[in-house]
Amino acid sequence: MSADRHRADGTAMVSAPALDIDPLLDDPATRIIVCCGSGGVGKTTTAAALGVRAAERGRRAVVLTIDPARRLAQSMGIDSLDNVPRRVKGVDESAGGELHAMMLDMKRTFDEIVEAHADADRARAILDNPFYQSLSAGFAGTQEYMAMEKLGQLRSRDEWDLIVVDTPPSRSALDFLDAPKRLGSFLDGKFIRVLMAPAKVGGRAGMKFLNVGMSMMTGTLSKLMGGQLLRDVQTFVAAMDTMFGGFRTRADATYRLLQAPGTAFLVVAAPERDALREAAYFVERLAAEEMPLAGLVLNRVHGSGAPQLSADRALAAAENLAQGGIVDQGDGNAAPRGSTAASPETPRTTASSGAADGTPTESEHAEDTHAVDTPPTDGTDDVAQLTAALLRLHAERMQVLAREQRTRDRFTALHPEVAVTEVAALPGDVHDLAGLRTIGERLSHR
Repeated sequence: MSADRHRADGTAMVSAPALDIDPLLDDPATRIIVCCGSGGVGKTTTAAALGVRAAERGRRAVVLTIDPARRLAQSMGIDSLDNVPRRVKGVDESAGGELHAMMLDMKRTFDEIVEAHADADRARAILDNPFYQSLSAGFAGTQEYMAMEKLGQLRSRDEWDLIVVDTPPSRSALDFLDAPKRLGSFLDGKFIRVLMAPAKVGGRAGMKFLNVGMSMMTGTLSKLMGGQLLRDVQTFVAAMDTMFGGFRTRADATYRLLQAPGTAFLVVAAPERDALREAAYFVERLAAEEMPLAGLVLNRVHGSGAPQLSADRALAAAENLAQGGIVDQGDGNAAPRGSTAASPETPRTTASSGAADGTPTESEHAEDTHAVDTPPTDGTDDVAQLTAALLRLHAERMQVLAREQRTRDRFTALHPEVAVTEVAALPGDVHDLAGLRTIGERLSHR
């Protein structure tokens, strides 16, 4: 099945396979849906709408948002979201489904990993370490790595039929795929191993090794990092020694989970040049990483109730009205607007008015002058002006539609294999479950 469309001038547009959302949501083999895309294209709303629709169609779903924006909680009627899945009230559960939502707390997730994989004393030493506190709160890639950790945790618990992941906004990169590997490489890399070497040797021998074999390196590091920071890093590394392999192992396991058949990626974009350029990059990158792409969700697509009226024709009609022309004129002899010509059925009589020679009286002359000079009072001009303004608005809308169609055509020409579903633009923001249901219906074209 393909989404064939035609332009206002009747020419065929580039077609793309149609993405059917409901079979994807209903398929019990679909366990993870990842919504990715650049910022500002509606990823969070799309993820929430998918979660609501899946739950109301019988799935036990959880939505994990990594975006720090608070829109997801607000739209689901929850005061706040945190690292614990919370049940969403107001969802129709008559089909047997339910919905939970949560927002990633990367520091709390990192703390949970430490507490789960270290004994109490070592865990306390790590959690109190200043370098760890900086690393867990804002180190580059930590948020995305912890998102994958949390996804792995949710999947392993097997409490939900479907996990919908709302990834953080990223520009020109799939950071949530790159970051776990980057952080895993950092924690398991040569730099960390070098810092850990003295602690492994231990005692005076370790200090001797450090002073003799690494004096130049540590002197440089001390200048770059500061002596206290270097000691904090070394203490952190010594405490984390037994956990480094686990970071890499879990990162690899989650990466394989994302490549598995039960995962589906949805690239979310708007019908704008920059957003679809980013979408094209995402599509190519996912293919390179062998990630299962379900299709493209094109949000905020504009439409028109009169697509047969082109922008050019609308502007021409508006100009005609503005210049006082007549668009539709009936048959017969129509007098000009403001004319006082008498009709054959109502000839002017002079028996009861005017002078004996037929000369108009002063009052009749005044009435005739008023009839000629006074504009009509039936509102015709107001209607014409309003109609012209509406025609110009329609022309602007048709120009927007044409621009969006050209942008979509360019994307489809580059990636004809990518299935697409279009979501018509709403007149306002989505801020409740009713709005999310509407988005879900438009996603599935129901």
